[in-house]
Amino acid sequence: MKPEEFFAALSEKGIVLNDTQKEQFETYFHELVETNKVMNLTTITEKEQVYLKHFYDSLILDFFDSALITDTISICDVGSGAGFPSIPLKIVNPNLKVTIIDSLNKRINFLSGLVKKLGLDDVNLVHGRAEELGQNKQYREQFDLVTARAVASMTVLTELCLPFTKKGGQFIAMKADKATEELDSATYAITLLGGKVEKQESFELPNEAGLRNLIFVNKTKETPNKYPRKPGTPARKPLIKK
Repeated sequence: MKPEEFFAALSEKGIVLNDTQKEQFETYFHELVETNKVMNLTTITEKEQVYLKHFYDSLILDFFDSALITDTISICDVGSGAGFPSIPLKIVNPNLKVTIIDSLNKRINFLSGLVKKLGLDDVNLVHGRAEELGQNKQYREQFDLVTARAVASMTVLTELCLPFTKKGGQFIAMKADKATEELDSATYAITLLGGKVEKQESFELPNEAGLRNLIFVNKTKETPNKYPRKPGTPARKPLIKK
């Protein structure tokens, strides 16, 4: 997907970018590729693939959640890596209040420099483990929307992300083709941690680049205080009903 095709595809979805936003995506691509030469940020570096599998893929949330475009909401991106999906979402939706959590400080440093070069405000970068920060009152149950993209299984993601989601807010997991299978396994954890599945949406990326699934989980109750558990525990001992 060439940049021009990217802009046209967004326009078809009702998202029309101005010149500044187009330049921000070009700067993002340049910074990603240059930094990737000295730091492992992504295996995808070819320009057309970055625009399709990182930028466009990140913006699928905009196709299904109009609140991102119309409202000033707080979003927490857990395990963001090189800034996906939150930085593309922030470029397109400047009113978003973004918090990015990542366990590697070198990625946070990259994002800090990127945010400055892109001229973005209301972006808070936090270095730390989601399991620990989810117990921190500064972040626990503070966000309207919490998202994660291809970080872990749905069961693990639920324990990492729902504690950050405020009651009445929403956790949206961005998954690939095994989403339904993962959701079946995660139902117990979702209920235990105060969530309720609202819906699952599927979307086929252009150019036969693959299927994407979004799982929308509403936060209906507060998460019990003992969750999330200690770092590493959600992955080693996922919350599966026995």
